[in-house]
Amino acid sequence: MKIRLKCGSLDRVREWAKTLNETRRDEALATLRDETAVLEAAFLDHTDDGDFLIYVMTVENPQQSRNAVMRSTHPIDEYHRQFKREVWAQIQELEQLVHLERISVLLGR
Repeated sequence: MKIRLKCGSLDRVREWAKTLNETRRDEALATLRDETAVLEAAFLDHTDDGDFLIYVMTVENPQQSRNAVMRSTHPIDEYHRQFKREVWAQIQELEQLVHLERISVLLGR
């Protein structure tokens, strides 16, 4: 996904990233297990049109992932929903052209 960020939100975006990467990392990883996610990454992109997050997520079971997101009671997920309300201005689905991964091979699947 390509997510347009609201103007002036970069400090909040960096605080959110630091929270997920550091202070609440274990909570975030627990949520990924519920969502069958094997990879979640966000990249910051600065363009003449504004600031964007490029968000990439790989899940084992898309339907189970959607259900887990909708039913989640994890406090970190409420934190993430609040972040999205405060910071995300517009979401654009991107066309996936290549998806190569070795995770399933490494896990013996």
